[in-house]
Amino acid sequence: MAKKEKSVSEVIRDHEASGTYFEVDGIKTFALKYGRGEPVLCLHGVPTSSFLYRKVLRSLEKKGYKGVSIDMPGLGLSERPENFDYSFSNLADFLYKAAKALKLKKFHLVVHDVGGPIGFALAARHANRIMSLTILNTWVDVVNFKKPVVMRPFEKRVLGEAELKMMTHLTWPVMFKQMGVINSSRINISEINAYIDLLKREDNGKAFLKIMRSFDSSPEFRNLCYKAVQSKKYPVQAIWGANDPALQLETYGEEVKKVAGLKEIHTLRSKHFLQEEAWLGIADKIVDLAQSVHLKTIKKEV
Repeated sequence: MAKKEKSVSEVIRDHEASGTYFEVDGIKTFALKYGRGEPVLCLHGVPTSSFLYRKVLRSLEKKGYKGVSIDMPGLGLSERPENFDYSFSNLADFLYKAAKALKLKKFHLVVHDVGGPIGFALAARHANRIMSLTILNTWVDVVNFKKPVVMRPFEKRVLGEAELKMMTHLTWPVMFKQMGVINSSRINISEINAYIDLLKREDNGKAFLKIMRSFDSSPEFRNLCYKAVQSKKYPVQAIWGANDPALQLETYGEEVKKVAGLKEIHTLRSKHFLQEEAWLGIADKIVDLAQSVHLKTIKKEV
């Protein structure tokens, strides 16, 4: 007898049961946590949440690490206060406070999508807390960043609201497959549509639109991002979904490689949501970099 596929609400219920709630500055915040050992903090982007990292975190758990992903305010299962400052800079400060609340004194940092610039700001301001930095499909030159076509409608009043309304259980799977993954057989339809329900929830995505209209393109913020990837206090690597049609390897991957002074970019066969189909490769590379930190420490002590 074939196993009955879970409904979207059941998928989200199981996801919620796997995590924990805690407060940061009075905001009810959700975090997905698996395993014990050295912490690996994974920052999501849009229109996603910690749900995107569930497979990566499980893989890290099996490798002896504590995998953690925190839902940013306005996304996933965290609260969506109307009067919150949804700027990248403030989200970076919020996530740092959230990491402290979870007692993550030092951690390996993983960033993706808008979680890239946000995570870079966090790392630049708190380099002493970062053990390593893994960069997944994102951008670093915020001044010259040109939003992909799929992002542009959301920055416009009325148009953004209309575009968000059109993202439903009927339309989102098509978008997800076009932009997100090569092999959609590795994720069922309920999991795909869970992204939409986690995005909209009680405010119908209003906070998400505020984030999409709060991108920081100032030279000062770019300097902060550059400082993070050029840090000598921790090693940096980039892993790219090589078939990403939005944040292309040839443009944004090479940009990260140049600014960070990397010798190479590790590529995986995937599109933008590489965590959904290349989670094992991601986890392997995170652990490889983490172990290199320990080898350097041992050599220094010897």
